[in-house]
Amino acid sequence: MNDSSRKIIHCDCDCFYAAVEMRDDPTLRDLPLAVGGRPDQRGVVATANYEARRYGVHSAMATAQALKLCPELVVLPPAMEKYRIASRQILAIYGDYTDLVEPLSLDEAYLDVSDSPHCKGSATLIAQEIRQRIFDTVGITASAGVAPNKFVAKIASDWNKPDGLWLVTPGEVDAFVAALPVKKLHGVGKVTAAKLNKLGAQTCDDLRGWTLLDLQHHFGSFGARLHDLCRGIDNRPVSNARERKSVSCEETYTPDVPGLPACLALLPELYDNLLGRIKRAGAEKNVNKLFVKLRFANFTQTTVECVGREPNLAQFEKLMETGFARGNQPVRLLGVGVRLGEAESIEQLSLFGNPSLD
Repeated sequence: MNDSSRKIIHCDCDCFYAAVEMRDDPTLRDLPLAVGGRPDQRGVVATANYEARRYGVHSAMATAQALKLCPELVVLPPAMEKYRIASRQILAIYGDYTDLVEPLSLDEAYLDVSDSPHCKGSATLIAQEIRQRIFDTVGITASAGVAPNKFVAKIASDWNKPDGLWLVTPGEVDAFVAALPVKKLHGVGKVTAAKLNKLGAQTCDDLRGWTLLDLQHHFGSFGARLHDLCRGIDNRPVSNARERKSVSCEETYTPDVPGLPACLALLPELYDNLLGRIKRAGAEKNVNKLFVKLRFANFTQTTVECVGREPNLAQFEKLMETGFARGNQPVRLLGVGVRLGEAESIEQLSLFGNPSLD
C-alpha cells in the first residue's frame, strides 16, 4: 500500500527549450516554434511550443515532417548552455524547499516535501510558490502535480498543462488511477500498451481484474509492477543520487580520419576500451542500447543507436557505416557506447523486442 503521509511534487516546465527562446525573443511567442535539428541533416524536433503543437508538431518528430505539417514553423538550433543556466536556476529554487530533489532532465524533477516546514507543510502551496518563483526568476512557466507517490504526481503534472497545478489527495488516488488508460502506466510504451489492449485491458480498472499470476505469465517480472501501478501503488523513493544513464568512450583524431575503411579500422580499439569501462562500472546487466557517435570535419555530429543487450563489434560496425553515410566526409571524432536502463525495462525489452517502437 501507499504511504498516505508522503507528499510528492512533480514539476515540469512547459515546452522548456522553446519557452526559453520565447522569453529571450518575445516576437516568437505568437509564432509556431520548434527547437531542433536542421531538416537537411535528418534533424528532429527537441520541443515545440503550443502554437506549433496545434499543427501536430511534437518532440522526436523529424524536422522535415514538422515543416510539412507547418510550413511557417520557425526552427531554432538548440542553445544548450542557455538551457543549462535556466535549469540550474530552477534546481536552486527546488533546493530551498527540500533536499530530496530527483532531476529527470533539465526541466523536470520530483520533490519529496513530506517533511518540509515551508508553507505550513502544504505540498500544494509549496508547488504554487515554486511555480511562481520559476516564472519570476527564470521567466518561463511550469506545471506541477501533487500526490502521495511519484507515479500519480507525474500523471497529475500533465493534467492541467500548460501553466497548471493538479492535486490528487490520498483519498482520490484509487478513482484517479482507475480511469487512466493503460498507456499512462510508468514503463508502458506503445508495444506494451498494444499488447494489453489486445488482451482486453484498456484502462487501469480493466487491469485490476487480472491476478498477479496472470500479469506475470504475460509480462514476466514487469507483471508485478503493473499489478501495483494499476492500483496507484508506487513506493519508489525520491532519490537525489544520480543514476548513470550510459557508458561510452570516444577519441578525437588529428589529422581527420579520411574515410569509412579507416574509421572501421579504429573501431576495435574503441570497442575494447568500452568493454573495460562497462566492466569497471558494473553495468553489464543494464545495457539496453548500443550507439556510435561521429563528428565530421565540418563539426556536424550524428549519433546512431539500436537495441542491444550486450556490446557487439559487428553491430557497432553496422552503426558506424550508417552514421558515416550521413556525413560522407572526413571524421574528427569517433565514439562508441551503451545506454543503460532499469532492470524492469530490460525485462520488457526481452519480452517485446525493439524498444524503439515502445
